[in-house]
Amino acid sequence: MTLTLALMVAAILTPQETELKAKLPDIFAKSAAHYRALDAAATPLAVSEKDLWEGREASRLQAPHGFKRATGKLDMRSIYWWTSGHYPGSLWYLYEATGDTTLRDRAVFWTERLAPNQTADTNHDVGFITYCSFGNARRLLKTDKYDAILCKTAETLASRYEPALGLIRSWGRIGDKKSFLVIPDNMMNLELLEFASKKSGDPRFDKIARSHATKTMANHFRDDGGTYHVLNYDQRPGFVGSVQEIRRGQGLSCRTAWSRGQSWAIYGYTMMYRETRDPAYLAFAQKVTDYAMNHPNMPEDGIPYWDFGAPGEERDSSAGSIMASGLLELADFVGGEKGAAYRAFAVRQMLSLASPAYFSEGDEIGHFLLKHGVGHKPGASEIDTPLDYGDYYFLEALLRFRNSVSKD
Repeated sequence: MTLTLALMVAAILTPQETELKAKLPDIFAKSAAHYRALDAAATPLAVSEKDLWEGREASRLQAPHGFKRATGKLDMRSIYWWTSGHYPGSLWYLYEATGDTTLRDRAVFWTERLAPNQTADTNHDVGFITYCSFGNARRLLKTDKYDAILCKTAETLASRYEPALGLIRSWGRIGDKKSFLVIPDNMMNLELLEFASKKSGDPRFDKIARSHATKTMANHFRDDGGTYHVLNYDQRPGFVGSVQEIRRGQGLSCRTAWSRGQSWAIYGYTMMYRETRDPAYLAFAQKVTDYAMNHPNMPEDGIPYWDFGAPGEERDSSAGSIMASGLLELADFVGGEKGAAYRAFAVRQMLSLASPAYFSEGDEIGHFLLKHGVGHKPGASEIDTPLDYGDYYFLEALLRFRNSVSKD
């Protein structure tokens, strides 16, 4: 096949891809309008940035997290809350999508408020918090002014690594000998370590990321590719590294797969292949993807129930958006018929999320974008509600799709 013919073949879009491509300008325009209104409502609720510079308690600083249906008000959380980087990250993506410099300026405002997280060592989520915010800032502003913050955050995250186990502690206090809890969500924080390894030239960060990903791959999934949510690793002499307990966490049970955790795995192992080119990660990304895509309880529109063992219950739009974004990248790595199938599924998910069934047209959910997210159903928390990270990965997926079709 000649190069010209190959490019012509690559440029042929499926009917669903053509439909999504045509809708992109309207989706981005509506999303930007939503976030301008959301920002106008959130800014007066935020504790003054002056508190940070005057050395007052940084935990008083807040960022938009969600929407409280009972009160009709925005849910503002501490900048140390695990999702605090997703709101500024969404603003960065909307700036990228539209070129609106007002959105860029607001993204800078909310991003720079998160700087105290670079020394927060109480959880693994600093990767989420800073790479979604400062990471996108450095990429889009083409600046290195935030690199020191990102590298310092990577150092802080690395402090939660236990060499004897080869894992990063997800939850709990560093040094706790009774429990060592790990969740699949932690895969998403490894991208920060890979960035820091390349930026600093220190291979330690890469070694930690690879070790954590490989140990998680070995222990955190059933033979069919379905994930557990929480594993508790043993630290007792003679038992170090063995799994002493499986907890259902935010899932239905230890025998089913929590759908957002499955999506974190799809995205996380695809990302680790991108960063390391280790074929084991690419193969595993396909295994966990095939479990989700081919699960008998996967709905026709591609937006999973909150747990794969809970058919007929609430959908989780955030699980769908994370999966779609990961699948678009995975499809390019896999190629061929299987890659095309992954891409087609992601396009189906994005068309579903952009439809009135999931995308909010008004202010019914405080100007967030996606309806029908589920945060923690067993904990009776955030059920059928907007989730800021659902919006973030939805916008990321749309941009990944736009970038792919603009090359044609």
